[in-house]
Amino acid sequence: MRTHTCGELNSDNIKEEVTLCGWVDSIRTHGGVNFVSLRDRFGITQLVMDDVKELKNESVIQVSGEVRQRPNPNKNIPTGEIEIESKEMNILNTAEPLPMDISGKIESTDEIRLKYRYLDLRQKKNMDKMLLRHNATIATHEFMNDNGFIHVETPLLIRATPEGARDFIVPSRLHKGQIYSLPQSPQLYKQISMVAGFDRYYQVAKCLRDEDLRQDRQPEFTQIDFELSFVEQEDVMEISENLISHIFEKVNDVKLNIPFPKMTYEESMRNYGIDKPDLRFDMKLIDVTEIANKSDFKVFSAELVKALVAKKEFSRKECDKLTDHVKVYKAKGLVYLKYDGEKLEGPAAKFLSVDIQKELIAATKIQKDETMFVIADSWDTCNDAMAHLRLHLGKTMELFDPKELNFVWVTDFPLFKKTETGWTPMHHIFSMPKEDMLDLLETDPGKVTGYLYDLVLNGTELGGGSIRIHRKDIQERVLKVIGMEYKDAEERFGFLLDAFRYGAPPHGGLAFGFDRLCAMLANTTDIREVIAYPKNKQMECPMDGCPSAPEKIQLEELGISLKK
Repeated sequence: MRTHTCGELNSDNIKEEVTLCGWVDSIRTHGGVNFVSLRDRFGITQLVMDDVKELKNESVIQVSGEVRQRPNPNKNIPTGEIEIESKEMNILNTAEPLPMDISGKIESTDEIRLKYRYLDLRQKKNMDKMLLRHNATIATHEFMNDNGFIHVETPLLIRATPEGARDFIVPSRLHKGQIYSLPQSPQLYKQISMVAGFDRYYQVAKCLRDEDLRQDRQPEFTQIDFELSFVEQEDVMEISENLISHIFEKVNDVKLNIPFPKMTYEESMRNYGIDKPDLRFDMKLIDVTEIANKSDFKVFSAELVKALVAKKEFSRKECDKLTDHVKVYKAKGLVYLKYDGEKLEGPAAKFLSVDIQKELIAATKIQKDETMFVIADSWDTCNDAMAHLRLHLGKTMELFDPKELNFVWVTDFPLFKKTETGWTPMHHIFSMPKEDMLDLLETDPGKVTGYLYDLVLNGTELGGGSIRIHRKDIQERVLKVIGMEYKDAEERFGFLLDAFRYGAPPHGGLAFGFDRLCAMLANTTDIREVIAYPKNKQMECPMDGCPSAPEKIQLEELGISLKK
């Protein structure tokens, strides 16, 4: 139907007879001459037409004519040197008035954008994000193919496995009363692929989790998932760095400096209160628990007391707003102290002795006209609130360049986390403990660290992985720590444990959140911007209306009933 796209003609094509197809981007009349901008995915070409009475914006047309030199070239587009003198025009589909503005002049609500996503994607800025994602996908396949990986597709209908989030389930028609689960990740299958001898597996995998949504979560998301045999932690980290470097260079023409720096989980929590630190700016957290606990100030009688110093003198109103900010993260309050060069000032200063003030000044190295913020609370709450306060100050005080790329590996995560009901895995139960800590599994599991590693970019976790347990005896001991007997594990994921009986190689891997990676490449924090058809915050699709009520015959065939 066309000889060329709307983005490829130039002065070399002058006097050629061509046929183009596309959408009417705009219609304008100047000096008695009608100009139509014709748009497709590849670009825009200007048409010169005699009659435009029947044309409407966003209608789809076919135009044939001769390429000629454009009197006033447009240097902003590749086709700006030429225009098409229309000789024949065929309206393929007339568009009704659009329910949303796609010119970019009026911002639509998220709900409207999702309902008419096919119109939203016509905007160049959104189409470019899909092309960026496409390029990142191609770059991934290129790198994996060149480095000896085999692309293996794992099933979407599986047995429920212990991944940590809630499964989506699919009732079985043939086996009434039984279900399939949709995979939260290909974790067990990629480990089985190592037992199969694939040596290097990868997949751009669709994953599904039934969990509450936020900016960086969707019920269905994509991972770059890979696993390698006969590797140690450093091997997996090296291949990961090379993959990320390849993608950034291919997609954004950015050369990354590798290897990336590393810090332990303990260092990250101590200095930044979070396991995914943003290192584009300084402002470390300072543990002042020992000093604070010596004071008579009751607020400072807490499990953990941390301070940070901002190189600015804040007003009372600003400090009150920051107090409200940390309360969102369950902190009881925020102590703020200003330094005049000799002593600390502020509402709480009167409760602190001269000696305590001197110790705080020395520990935090606060300077004149700077402000110290202090939170005293439980270990989890203090770290969480202080981490988010630091990030908030870094952004509002413009302490970093938004275009900077700061990568860091966080390693040596604890294998277990204490909860009210006992121990639970920090990541998942298949992660290998450090050899020198195996003796602590039964006596002090909270001190056991594992071969676990996360790659963080600008405070966002891009992905994480671990060296896996491949020995039955170690797996049994890890399961006992979380209160699971081996026979119970065999019932839930016995197919993996059975596979390990027949010669499992040492192996490890990593999974990158592909949506997050594409969002970072596109310089956005919302992964919905780089997903073609995302869900809203209620896990609904306004465009197709899912989830929807099933038909009665479907429920009868499945042998189930639903409660509203």
